Formats: sequence, C-alpha cells, structure tokens
Amino acid sequence: MPQIKDAWFTVQQITKDTFAISEYGHWEKVHSFLLLGEERAALIDTGLGIENMKRMTDQLTSLPIVVLTTHVHWDHIGSHGEFDKIYVHEAEEDWLVNGIKKLPIEQIRKDVARDITKPVPEAFNSETYRPFQGKPTGLLRDGDSIQLGNRELTIYHTPGHSPGHIAILDHRHQFLFTGDLLYNETPIYAFFPTTDPAQLVASLEKIARIPKVSKIIGSHNQIGLSPDILEDVKKGMSQLKEKDLVKHGTGIHQFGSFSVQF
Repeated sequence: MPQIKDAWFTVQQITKDTFAISEYGHWEKVHSFLLLGEERAALIDTGLGIENMKRMTDQLTSLPIVVLTTHVHWDHIGSHGEFDKIYVHEAEEDWLVNGIKKLPIEQIRKDVARDITKPVPEAFNSETYRPFQGKPTGLLRDGDSIQLGNRELTIYHTPGHSPGHIAILDHRHQFLFTGDLLYNETPIYAFFPTTDPAQLVASLEKIARIPKVSKIIGSHNQIGLSPDILEDVKKGMSQLKEKDLVKHGTGIHQFGSFSVQF
C-alpha cells in the first residue's frame, strides 16, 4: 500500500485488498470502505462530503469503481457526485433522487458543522452544504450478488435505521459490512421519525443468523469487531421483545459491547 498522508482522511489497510477511508476529524467518525476485485472495485459509501473522496480512491486503485450505498443519510452519500456508478436499495431510490425524508436541511447543516477537530478545505461551507441528490445507476434488492472479479458480495436488506438500509457480506474474507445497523461505542439510532424499531430488531436478528462471519465492520467508531458481538445481538434482541421495549421512546438499551436507542 502506498503511504497516504492526508489532512482530512485516514486510510487503514484491513487486508491487501480492503481499505477503510475514515473521517476522524468529525464527530461522526464515519468510515467508507474500498474493496478491490480483479475486474472492478466496490466503494461502500462515500462519507461526509466535506472533502473529495475520489481523490483518495484514485490513490488506492485504477480499477473502475461501483458505489454501494448502505443507506441514504447525508454522512454516507457526501461524495456520491464524484462517481459514475451508484447503487442504492430500491426502498431509498426516492430519497437519493428527491432528498432525505423528514430531515430538514437546517438540521443537516448544523450536524455537519459541529465538533470538527481537523482543518476543512476552503471550498467547504456548512451554510451552503447540501447532501447529494441524483438518480442512481441501479437498484439493490435483498439477496443480490455483486461480482467484482474473483470477489463476490451479497446484499442483505436490513431496514430499521432507515427503510432501504443494507448490510454487505464479502465472501472472500467473510467480512460483514453493517453500515449503521451494528457498531460499538455509541448507540445505534432508531428514534428518528423515519426509523422503525421492530424492523431494526428483525434486521439485527437476520444478520446474527449469517454463518461463518469472521468480522463485523460498521460505519462508525471502531473498525473491525469480533463476530462474538452477534451473540450479544441474539440475547439482546430477545430481551427487548420479552420486555416489550421495541418501540419509540423506550430510550437507550445496552447489551454487552453495543447499544440501541429507540
């Protein structure tokens, strides 16, 4: 891997063909992931849009890139406009084209501007910031297979945090990229008007049934969690259902190494 030093992005090589591109200078600590195949590469999300993501991927690969969107929230689609091929789950095509539902631009601008600890480029202005909007190249559905050339990815529809949220299984390494469905350190959010606690619980139970996962890789905070967290998921979701807590307004629920907020 070339030594990449950048004022905004941090690049971490997970394997020889898998990279995390992180934005630690923002409170979201959001990660995007570049997966290299023999014929093309997949970029899972494109970050905040504060800086130019393509500037980083150009240094990591010359392969054609397809963008796989875990979900259409502003902190995951920021650099979508820099790439030619963008895919999104069919349930959020409208969000990508017409804007994120029930999330005012004023709130987005407030969130993108706060708690920044690294210098931002001169071109960035939080007062005029707008999330990407545009028509996707294609739509994703549950069970779809994405072929990169001797590297296969499987799409899992995992709604709850948002209607068209997906998780992505990389069969080469048995990595499960979970977007905002599962990560540690801060709560998984399912308290927005567009979230669905029951769907989130069902989605967490769904990924907990995927066999032989070697690593959980979420889009925020720590990169790479032990698959043992899936046992915490199974137990935690069972407890939530038993106690009738799967609904908005019940607060934060901690289970071992992760928590959810309804």
